[in-house]
Amino acid sequence: MAREIVLDTETTGLSHKDGHRIIEIACVEVDEAMPTGRHFHVYIDPERPIDPEAERVHGISNAFLEGKPKFADVEIVDEFLKFVGDATLVAHNAGFDRGFINAELERCGLAALPESRWVDTLAMAQKKFPGMYNSLDALCKRFKISLAARDKHGALIDASLLASVYLELQGGRERSLDLAQVS
Repeated sequence: MAREIVLDTETTGLSHKDGHRIIEIACVEVDEAMPTGRHFHVYIDPERPIDPEAERVHGISNAFLEGKPKFADVEIVDEFLKFVGDATLVAHNAGFDRGFINAELERCGLAALPESRWVDTLAMAQKKFPGMYNSLDALCKRFKISLAARDKHGALIDASLLASVYLELQGGRERSLDLAQVS
């Protein structure tokens, strides 16, 4: 196991192909299957209005984002790329986050993060729990991970919750048991 980055984004709408943009990105570092406590978290001026339906989900308003840095600003794009480095990227419904991140990187004239770097926890959950509801909330409840700190979707809280879910999907606490040493 190596360094991995569990991430989540909040956006102005559902499709980067329709010009929607990232408004919040959060990354939680996991190393050797243990959260390190290091994270990257920013709010971003999307340079476009937020759809009302999206605002109802995450609670982030256009007014709140006024004056925030833009994705292309050094404190966002450079620091994001520096933080993720060459780590594996973990996201729930990874295609969604990957699409938005790559659209932002391409706007900056930078290379996209290839699909081969991404792990999709939704796909993992669907394989492990076929036919079951596998949203982040459902997985937290299934693994008894508290949702008490979360009232709306937020990139940092969701990335933190997802880090716990990801570790459980990989076997959780049981992974660390070395049965060869049991006498």
